Amino acid sequence: MTKNVLFIMCDQLRYDYLGCAGHPFLKTPNIDALAARGVRFDRTYVQSPICGPSRMSTYTGRYVRSHGSSWNNFPLRVGEMTLGDHLAPLGVRTALCGKTHMTADIEGMKRLGIDPASQIGKRISECGFEVWDRLDGLHPTGGKKPSHYNDYLRGKGYDVENPWEDVANAAEDADGNILSGWLMQNADKPARIAEEHSETPYSTTRAIEFIEDAGDQPWCLHLSYIKPHWPYIVPAPYNDMYGAEHVQPVVRSGAEKENAHPVLAAYFEHRFSKVFNREEVRERVIPAYMGLITQIDDQIGRLMTWMDERDISKDTLIVFTSDHGDYLGDHWLGEKELFHEQSVRVPLIVVDPSKEADGTRGSVLDDLVEAIDLTPTFVDWFGAEPRPHILEGRSLLPLVRGEKPQWRTAVISEYDYSMRRARRILDHPVGDCRLTMVFDGRWKYIHAEGFRPMLYDLESDPSEFRDLGGSPAHEGERDRLSALHARWARGHHNRVTVPDARISGRKGGELAKGIIVGFWDEAELEEARLHGESGN
Repeated sequence: MTKNVLFIMCDQLRYDYLGCAGHPFLKTPNIDALAARGVRFDRTYVQSPICGPSRMSTYTGRYVRSHGSSWNNFPLRVGEMTLGDHLAPLGVRTALCGKTHMTADIEGMKRLGIDPASQIGKRISECGFEVWDRLDGLHPTGGKKPSHYNDYLRGKGYDVENPWEDVANAAEDADGNILSGWLMQNADKPARIAEEHSETPYSTTRAIEFIEDAGDQPWCLHLSYIKPHWPYIVPAPYNDMYGAEHVQPVVRSGAEKENAHPVLAAYFEHRFSKVFNREEVRERVIPAYMGLITQIDDQIGRLMTWMDERDISKDTLIVFTSDHGDYLGDHWLGEKELFHEQSVRVPLIVVDPSKEADGTRGSVLDDLVEAIDLTPTFVDWFGAEPRPHILEGRSLLPLVRGEKPQWRTAVISEYDYSMRRARRILDHPVGDCRLTMVFDGRWKYIHAEGFRPMLYDLESDPSEFRDLGGSPAHEGERDRLSALHARWARGHHNRVTVPDARISGRKGGELAKGIIVGFWDEAELEEARLHGESGN
C-alpha cells in the first residue's frame, strides 16, 4: 500500500464559517462530508494569527519564537527543518500547489555558499516543498512580480497587462469600465473571469495533475487555496448566492472600547478595522466571503469525487484547515492578527482512512490542538519515529484513533505587531511589539510586552467582551497563566541537533576519552574505573 497525504489549507477561513461548524446559512456539503468521514477538532489554534508566521509554524512544526519568522515576508532562516525535510528521507514526494507565503533567506544562503538556483537552494527557498504550482495571490500591478497564473489567464484569452488584478479580481459596470476588487463596494458584483478559470478551480486542477504525475510514489501534496482571503470578490454564480439576509449579527460591544487595552485601542484605529464598522461594508463583503467558501467547497467535492473514483482516498490521510481567521467587523476589528476566537481559532478536519480510526468517524473532539501538530501527524502517518527535539507539536493520530494520550493543557500563539501602524500610534520600541496568548480552554491570557496583560474568561464571557487584565479580583488567574507563559518561554527550543534520547543514553564521557577531571590521586581514579564511572 502506498500512503499519501492531502494537506488542504484555506487562507483566512474562520473556524465558524462551515456548515459542520454550525453556520446556519453557509453551504459546505463537501467539507461537511469530510468531517463525517473523519474527526473535526473543534478547538484548534494557529501559532500566529497572520499568514506568514502561521504557515512557517505549520510547515516547521515549531513555535514562532523558535523559527524566528515573525511577520509576513520575514525570511525563514536557512537550517530550519520543514515538512519536506522530515518526509524526504522516508521517500515521500512533498509538493506545493498554491500558497506558502514563504520568503527565502537569500542572505543566509549566500553566506553558506548555497546557490539559490541550485536544487538544494530551490528547496530551501520554497520551505522544503517541490513547487508543482506556487500561487500566493496578491499580484497588484506594480507590486509583486507577475504570477505564472497571469500567463495561464493570457493563454485563456484574457489579454490584459495584469489579468490577476483586472480580470480575476475585478468586476465591471454596465459600460464595461473595470471596477477594482480591492474596493469593498464592489464585493457584491461578479468577477470578470469565467468561474472555471478563477484561482480556486485552477489550483484544484493543478492538484489533480500532480496526483496523476506522482503515480505510485508516496506523496504529500499541500493544496493551499488563497481564498477566501481578500480581495473579497468571486465569479458568478457565487457572487449572489448569499445576501445581506445571510449575514450573521456582528459580535461586538461598546464595553470593549471602554478603557480598552492600549494595543487593542490602537488596532481600532487601523483603516481595515474602521471600514468594517460600517454595516454596508459587512452586507457586501460577507456574502462574497461566503461565496468564496462555497466555491472552495465545490472544488473539494470535485477533487474528492476524482480521488474516490480512482480508489486513491483509501490510502490517503486528508487534512483540511486554515492559516487564521477573519474578524469581519467583530470586536470592532477587520483583518486578523489579535487573539479573539474569530482570528486565532481555525477549522481542522482529519480523515484517517485506516481501520484504527473507524471508531471516531464523524466525531467532534475538543482537545486543545495547535497547528504545529500537523507536521508530526504527517511524519507519524508515514511511520517515522517522532523527533520532539525539533518538532514542538505532537501527532494527532492517537486522538483520531480513539486513544487517550496525555495531552497539553494550554495552547500558545504569538504575534509581532511592529510592522503595523499600532506601533507608531503607541510609540513602542520595535523589539517590544510582542504579544503572546496562553489559552487553557477557559482562560485566555495575553502577555503584552510593556503593557498590562489582557485576560478573558470564555466560560462566563464566551464573546470575549470583558477584558479582566486589570481586575484585582482576577490577579490569581493572571499569575497562574503568567507562570505558565514563563515556563513555556524558558523551555528548550533551539537544541535541534542532539535528541534527548542520545543524551539520556550517553555512555563514556570524559573519563572514557582519557580526560581526567576531578580526581585527587591514583586510588580515586582506579576506583572510578572499577565502578564504570564515565566522569563528571
